Amino acid sequence: MRIVIAGGHGQIALRLERLLAARGDEAAGIIRRAEQADDLREAGAEPIVCDLESASVEEVAAVLEGADAAVFAAGAGPGSGATRKYTVDRDAAILFADAAERAGVHRFLVVSSMGADPEHPGDDVFDVYLRAKGEADAYIRAHKSLDWTILRPGSLTNDAGTGLVRLEAHTGRGTIPRDDVAAVLAELVDTPATAGLILEVISGSTPISVAVKSIAGN
Repeated sequence: MRIVIAGGHGQIALRLERLLAARGDEAAGIIRRAEQADDLREAGAEPIVCDLESASVEEVAAVLEGADAAVFAAGAGPGSGATRKYTVDRDAAILFADAAERAGVHRFLVVSSMGADPEHPGDDVFDVYLRAKGEADAYIRAHKSLDWTILRPGSLTNDAGTGLVRLEAHTGRGTIPRDDVAAVLAELVDTPATAGLILEVISGSTPISVAVKSIAGN
């Protein structure tokens, strides 16, 4: 499979690229800066320089041409202001979905956030972030041509992955290593029966492959 990942230099994306490359898939990561390319090559992924804040739908669709799946893992990051929560976390996700539709890429995964809600109140940056994520998720859910799955991890850590998770429509708050989030994404790419689901994931006691198979088709 060829999987194209938006936000290809992100911490979860780099982990996902390593997993995909290790199992023989072709991973490609979209990055904003050319100097990030070597990190992707080291992870076994093809770097594609494309700024999702300024690119057109046609330009991104060309990047996605021939892909079997698309993963939106981009984010403005914790140090960014409210404006970039909209331009990256919302608008870039919408652009990526439109481009996937245009390129005929049906399998579409999103790394969202627990608490994402288009009606989330408040004006703090984190409030704006949750609202922007919620608006992006709502837009993607309305795309009838996309076999989308939205993944909402708990609080992320850099602890070593355990391979054990709790994956449900609603898990409640908790933490999860980025390693395990990447591993869940890799499993979801291969499980189209999870299309149409919004899933929360935190550390738990169920092996990832079992957790994904158990939720598939629900």
